[in-house]
Order: sequence, then C-alpha cells, then structure tokens
Amino acid sequence: MIQETNSLIHASSPYLLQHAHNPVEWYEWNETSLKKAKAENKLIIVSVGYSACHWCHVMERESFENHEVAEVMNKHFVCIKVDREERPDIDQIYMLAVQLMNGNGGWPLNAICLPDQRPIYGGTYFRKADWINILLNLANLWKAEPEKAVKYAERLTEGLQQAELIEDRNEALTFKEEQLIEIVEPWKRNFDISEGGYNRAPKFPLPNNWSFLLRYAFLRDEQSVMMAVMRTLDAMALGGIYDQIGGGFARYSVDGHWHVPHFEKMLYDNAQLVSLYAEAYQCLKYEPFAEVVKHTIEWVDREMTAENGLFYSALDADSEGVEGKFYVWSKAEFDELVGEHHQFLAEYFNVTDTGNWEEEHTNILRRTVLDEDLMAKYSLSKTDFENIIAQAKVKLLAVRNERIKPGLDDKCLTAWNAQMIKGLADAAQALNDDDYYEKAKKATSFILNNLMAEDGGLYRNYKNGKATIQGFLDDYAFLIEALIALYEVDFNEAWLNEAKELTEYVLTNFADENNAMFYYTSNQGEGLIARKHEVMDNVIPASNSVMAQNLQKLGLFFDEESYLERASAMLKAVLPRIKSYGSAYSNWCIQLLNEVHGINEIAIAGPDFKSVKEEFNLQYIPNKITLAGTKSTLPLLKHKQSEQTKIYICRNKTCQLPVGTIDEALKYIK
Repeated sequence: MIQETNSLIHASSPYLLQHAHNPVEWYEWNETSLKKAKAENKLIIVSVGYSACHWCHVMERESFENHEVAEVMNKHFVCIKVDREERPDIDQIYMLAVQLMNGNGGWPLNAICLPDQRPIYGGTYFRKADWINILLNLANLWKAEPEKAVKYAERLTEGLQQAELIEDRNEALTFKEEQLIEIVEPWKRNFDISEGGYNRAPKFPLPNNWSFLLRYAFLRDEQSVMMAVMRTLDAMALGGIYDQIGGGFARYSVDGHWHVPHFEKMLYDNAQLVSLYAEAYQCLKYEPFAEVVKHTIEWVDREMTAENGLFYSALDADSEGVEGKFYVWSKAEFDELVGEHHQFLAEYFNVTDTGNWEEEHTNILRRTVLDEDLMAKYSLSKTDFENIIAQAKVKLLAVRNERIKPGLDDKCLTAWNAQMIKGLADAAQALNDDDYYEKAKKATSFILNNLMAEDGGLYRNYKNGKATIQGFLDDYAFLIEALIALYEVDFNEAWLNEAKELTEYVLTNFADENNAMFYYTSNQGEGLIARKHEVMDNVIPASNSVMAQNLQKLGLFFDEESYLERASAMLKAVLPRIKSYGSAYSNWCIQLLNEVHGINEIAIAGPDFKSVKEEFNLQYIPNKITLAGTKSTLPLLKHKQSEQTKIYICRNKTCQLPVGTIDEALKYIK
C-alpha cells in the first residue's frame, strides 16, 4: 500500500517532512498557498512548530494524523505548516498575536487567519475535540458573519503593529553605575540560592543571564551574585539536564532541581553554554567547568556536525515515540554494564532499583553526592576514582549508541551555527585548544563560501546542498559576532573586514528610519502583515542587542564614530524597560556594563604577539577587545609597529605608554 503524501513531501525542513504523510492537506508558506486562500476565500490555519517539540508531536498524533480532524481542516481551511526555526519572522508575528489574545504562547502554535493572513484566533496545543469544535465555529462565523471576523482582525493587527514599539530617547541620558545596581538588586530576589537558577520551575539554563551576572559580579566584586552564578553552573553540570555520559545540555528541566530534563537538545543552547562555561572557567579556574566545555564539544562533534563542518539544529526529545527513552537506565541494566564497581557507580550517578523519577524502574543519570565523600566511603584515590568513572562512561555510551536514536533535525541555520562558532572560538582561547579554533574556522569558511547571496546578503538555512531562505537580523548579528570572535583568536583582519561589510548590509537593509533599532526582516524580504523589531533577550539574545554590541566593538576596531553613536542610541532607547525585568534584557545589560566600566582596548604590536596573547588568555578581562599583529590597517595598530613586542592599553581614545610585559599591562586595565 502506497502511503499518501501532501505537498510537504517536497520541503527541506525535517519538521515539515514529519507532516508530509498526514491526511491534512498541508502546504508550505509560499505564494501558491497564500493565493489559494484568497482565490477560494478560505480562512488559513497557520500551524507553527519545530522538529524537537514534544507537544507538537502529540498534537500531530491526536489531530493531524486523524482523518476526522483532517476532513474538517481540509474542507474549510487552507492549512499551512511552518518550521519556526526556518521562518522565525512568521512565528514572531503569530506568537505575538496569540500572546495578545491569551496572555501566553508556546509551541505548537496554531493561528486562524483571514485569507489575507491577518489573525482572528489562536492558541497553542489543543485537544482533538476542542480543535474540531473551534474550527467548525470559526468556519461558521466566516460563512455567516464575515464582517465580525474582519473587525476583530483589524483590531488585532493594529495591536500587533503597535506592540513592542521602541521610541528613541533624545535627552542627554548618561550611563551610570546606579542604573546597573537598580537592575540587579530586584533581580537577586529571584535567585534560587540552594538549587541554582531562579526560584521557579521549570528551570531554563538562560546562559546569557549568567554571562552578564558573572561579569557584573567580577567587575563590581559582588560575592553574593558570584555565588549565585557558581551555584547555577555547578548545579546544571551535576543535574539530569546535563547528559552525564554523552555531554551536552537538554533545553530545560521540568522540575526545580535540574533533575528531569525535557530531553530535546538544541544547538543554540549548547553553543551559548560552551561560551558561558569557557568564560566561567577563565574567571574561576574551576576544572569541572572546563570538563563541561570539552564534553559538550565532543557531543557536538559526534552527533551534530556535518561533513562540511556546519552544525545541525537539534535532537528530538522522543525516541520510539517515548520521551527520554534513549537516555534512561534501569538499575539491572546499569549494574550489568558497569561491572564490579556497580555499587559505587550507582551511588555516583544516583541510580536506584525503584528509579529516580516518575517513570518506574528507570533512572536519569545525575550527581547528588560530593566526589570527596564517595572517595572516602569507597577508599578510592582521585586517580582510581576518575578512571573508574571514565571507563563506565565509555561502556554506557557504547551501549546507548546501539539504541534507536532520537530524531535529528539536520538543517543548518546560519544564526545557530554562528553561535556555535563563537562558542568554539571562546573555548579555543579559554582552554588553549587550536582544534576548537579549526572547527570554528571550517564552519565560518563554509558559510562565507556557500550561504552568501549575490547582493552581499546572507541565506538563513542550508540543507541538501541548497540555501533557500533569505537571512533575518539574527543571522547577520550572530555571524558578525562570530567573525569578531574569530579575529580575536587568530588576528586575521579578513574576518573583521567581512564583519564590517555585513554590518553595512544590515544598516542599508534592516534599519528603521524612525528609530535606532533594526527590523528583524530585510527590506528585500517578503512583506508580512507587520514588520517587527526583536528587542527582548530570551533563551537566545535579541538580534538588536547583539547588533548593538557588534556596532560598539566594530566602532572601536575601525574608529567608526557612527557605529558607536548608534550602539549608544540603541541602548538608551531600551534602558527604561530594563529596570523592571533585567533577566529579559541581559544582553543589553552586558552593553550597559561595558558603557559604565569602559572597554579596555588591548593592542599587541610586534613579532611575539601570539605568545603575549596566550598569556592574556590566562587572565579574565570581560570588558575588552584585543588587536594584534605585525602589520595592520586598523587605526589602533597602524603606527605602533616595532621590532620589540609592545602592549598598548587604550580607553576612550587615549592610550597609555607601551609596556613589555603582561604584569605591567594589567596595571592599566580597569
């Protein structure tokens, strides 16, 4: 029997392909499907999800694979499936619409729209009976009282266009230490001092939050904040949210103890967490943080890297239709595999006969006992302790790799790849590992050679040898950030020049003429019902906050005053919003920290610049840019060449006298 397919069978997105055999007549978001809705005067169902989304799979099984549901959908609607990771511009608009209607959002996201794309109703997950009932009511409304639907769409679309508007602040606002304190003091009240993270469940890693707080604690010598950062990073690394034998982090834990993960693994989380743990290691020299970096990159190498050097998007939470089945162990299987030290190892990984979570007799590996206590209890030396654990991990991983694996979303997204490139660049410096740099360089070179459009713009995606979707602001912002990070590893100015060219493209094609912010979509892109800015930092920093920092750094590298002025104007526009909700503006807070404490411009001139830079890598200086080389066109290095290697520390267009050693240079760094 030949299985029926719908038009999604021709899609590149793994998420869309998952729905290609549904009885629902799904279409991709394109000119054909949108014209069909208008020609037939049918309402549109815009159903948005992503491949690793557990509840997306549940709604598919309950509704979209059901012929009764499909009959209602196909008769009354044009049904459009959207991969939110490929088309975040569409997701952004309908997510905001659902939030305006219901006060909350999430995925799966289901919006019902007029034939002209304007939304009239929406929500997230619907049970089958509720979904059918809602669809029939809306179909009847459109047939009997279309003017009601149109009026509601007009009000909602107006709300969409007005929501989140940013107004420029023209007064002479100055950045001050007091602003940072006003932001962080109420933020502290949300810290979970015993478990790490915030005092709520579920617990998300939110790496950019902790990156800001680490820098804030260091620069202001705030021990209470530093302890909160340390506790969070330590608790995540010991918890079930971290894959104890395979490396890498799940998207969040469903509980308040980092114990039970929502098992999907996302590239963007792990890329940012590599950067965060590398930075924390550089600051604190705490060896377990370096191990997290190494093992997470090993997982990325093993399971998330294509032959061309790019990185895949995600691993599903489910395998064999069961969430987490790939990752959990019964006590009997665990004991048999690890052998003679099973009692010690079961205690180390919190493996019990009854199971350590809601699924009976299964265990999520995590660590709840101090290493020192276990070494004492089992009379093990540190070397024996580490060897037994390492051997057990190898055995467990080998057997786990024989299981049916979770689904892999193998599309490659420019923005997420750029975050991983930056993570590798950060790890290369913090851990002094050239191999990480080579991986970063390979991925970047592939993007620049294969995902660039003829007009100098970027494509967002790469799959099956093709790049097909125009880039969005986050693709540009994160790639520019990654290029700057690569320059600070190898001091090849080609990376910086590429970053500057992409920045000019952004200024030309994404700028909002009414304020300092950038639109999320290019003026060369498809026109949707609203053109939005992305300002709030979420699990991924906002593209505007990343661009503001890029402009600030490139302004210093190239002595480009217009970049510095725009970066400052962007921060001034957002600043009034930050005080009441710091964790939603953490990347803007990093920029504010740089404005208040200043950026150290470290210029290393002369033949021995590489070894001097390696020495600098041993220091934690969160508010800096670094330039180096023997020949340079960059303003800070241009006239500073000599046969002896010299270090210049500059701030606010003023350089100190050159010095010959790191110790002397550190005296000038603030």
